[in-house]
Amino acid sequence: MNIINIEHISKIYQVGSEEVHALADVSLRINKNEYVAIMGPSGSGKSTLMNMLGCLDTPTSGKYEFTGVNVSQMSDNELAKIRNKEIGFVFQTFNLLPRSDALHNVELPLIYAGIPSTERKERAAQALIDVGLGDRMHHKPNELSGGQRQRVAVARAIVTNPSIILADEPTGNLDSKTGEEIMLLFNEIYEKGNTIILVTHEEYIAEHAARIIRLKDGFIENDEIVASRYIPNFKSTQDN
Repeated sequence: MNIINIEHISKIYQVGSEEVHALADVSLRINKNEYVAIMGPSGSGKSTLMNMLGCLDTPTSGKYEFTGVNVSQMSDNELAKIRNKEIGFVFQTFNLLPRSDALHNVELPLIYAGIPSTERKERAAQALIDVGLGDRMHHKPNELSGGQRQRVAVARAIVTNPSIILADEPTGNLDSKTGEEIMLLFNEIYEKGNTIILVTHEEYIAEHAARIIRLKDGFIENDEIVASRYIPNFKSTQDN
């Protein structure tokens, strides 16, 4: 089952009098329960592609279907609804509310979704238990280590049962040992049937994924399966 289907998308930014082609004729498909890493040097287009996949931006041309819905031409409000319901974000900088405890931080997407208080607290608590922070629910970010803060961010990402989890350099602010612990957590989430898209410039982080897409100058340079994990109904874009 395709969750993401991108056909010939391009993204052009106007910078003064110059046109910057951030993405050029990119096509790819990502299926349910894939674990994909997107890599590329600075200026390769990986951040632009991440914004596109996360419905944070729309293409200049081409089509983007997310869970069967064409989101290419949606309004900002329509895209916001898709993001809140269907996409769990994990960022390098955690993006937690500093004055709120872990439970309230994880609750936030459910508040925006209009979930009743009792249900959202139960779901947020369970998400924190799932990431190993059942005993840290009422701690604020400054009372948590970097690894624990990222676990709160992961709990917030999974609490809505999203179609995909989109992680942007999730270990960038962590030491290597803590970063590896977070990647093992992503492995566990993947094994439960979740779809994970990881944006990174670190090879050792990308190696946790089962498929690596490499970008260069706005094009897909390489797209390959790199692990023998079971990927239901997987068909490489290179087979088209």
